Amino acid sequence: MVPDPIGVDSLRRVLVVKLRHHGDVLLTSPVFRVLAARAPQAEIDALVYADTRDMLAGHPAVSGIHLIDREWKRQGLLLQARREAALLAQLRERRYQLIVHLTDHWRGAWLAQLLRPRWSVAPARPGWLWKASFSHRYALTRGTPRHTVESNLDALRRLGMYPGTTKRLVLVPGDAAVAKVDALLAQHGIAPGGFLHVHPTSRWLFKAWTDERNAELLRRLANDGHRLVITGAPNAREQAIVKRIRERAGVDLVDLSGQLSLRELGALAARARLFFGVDSAPMHIAAAMGTPVVALFGPSGEHEWGPWMVPHRVVASAFACRPCGNDGCGGSKVSECLTKLGVDGVHAAINELLAQP
Repeated sequence: MVPDPIGVDSLRRVLVVKLRHHGDVLLTSPVFRVLAARAPQAEIDALVYADTRDMLAGHPAVSGIHLIDREWKRQGLLLQARREAALLAQLRERRYQLIVHLTDHWRGAWLAQLLRPRWSVAPARPGWLWKASFSHRYALTRGTPRHTVESNLDALRRLGMYPGTTKRLVLVPGDAAVAKVDALLAQHGIAPGGFLHVHPTSRWLFKAWTDERNAELLRRLANDGHRLVITGAPNAREQAIVKRIRERAGVDLVDLSGQLSLRELGALAARARLFFGVDSAPMHIAAAMGTPVVALFGPSGEHEWGPWMVPHRVVASAFACRPCGNDGCGGSKVSECLTKLGVDGVHAAINELLAQP
C-alpha cells in the first residue's frame, strides 16, 4: 500500500540530510525553499559534512546546520564515539517530525530508526532493513537522465509537497564576502560585470581540460578584449595547475586562486559577466548566483549535473562512451572525451552566450 501524503500542517521541525560533496549539498538548496513554502511554520535543519557548511550557511529557509567532521574517523575510536554521541543528543533534542534523507548513505537509516520521526523519506534501495527504516521511499529514474535537483525534489513530491516554480538554487555569500570581493576588484581596476570568471581546475583530475587548451582559450579571450579573473582552490595541486596555465597563456589577468572562500567565490561569480569552468562546485556556485555559465563536461552527465536554471552552454564531445561516470578512461584519471575537446568550440560557446541579451 502506498503511504498517504503527510500532514504538512503538523510539521514543526524537519531534518534534511545530505552527506556528500560541496556541489551536491548546494543542489539541495531548493529542497529547503520548497519545504519553507509548503510548511512555513516549520523549522528546517540540515545535517551535512563540516567542510560543506558554507553551501547552506545564510540560506533563509535553513534554521540550523548540524555538522559531521570527516576528521572524526582519524581522531581515534573513543573521541569519534564521543562526537557521534554528542551529535545524536543534539538531534534528539530537536524532536523532528520529518527526516528527508537525500542519499543512500546508511547513516540516514540509522538516524530514522534512532530519532523515530513520524515520517521519513529516502531514495528506494533494496533490502528489508532499508525499507523498514523509512515511512516513504522515492523512486530514482531508470534509463532516462534526470537533473539532480529534480531527483532531490522527488523526495518532497513523494510526501505530497510539490515544488511549483520555487526550484532555483540558493547561495548567500554574506556581506563580508561581498565586501572583500568588491575591494579586490577595485584594487585591480575592474568594475562589476566587466570581467569573465575562469575556474579551470577541479579536485577531480578526470574532470579537467588540458593546461595547453585552457591557456589558448585565455589568450583568445584576452585578445577579444575581455578582462579575466582566474580562480582555483587553495590546495597545492590546483595552485600548480593555475600557475602553469597562466605561464602558458602569457596574458594580463587577475589571479585570485587560493585567496577566496567558497562564499567569496560566490560573491565573485555574482559580479562576473560570465563563468567558464568544468563540472565542479564553482560551476554550481556561479549558477546559484545567476551568472551565465559555459561548462565542459566529460565523464559526468550534463543532464544530471549541468548548470541549473541559468543561461548556459555545455560543451561536450561526441564520444559514444560518454557519460561513463568513470574517473578517467579505464580509471586513469585522464578523460579523453575532455582532453580532446578543441578550443574553437569552447570559444564559440562563450561568444554565443555573451551575445545573448
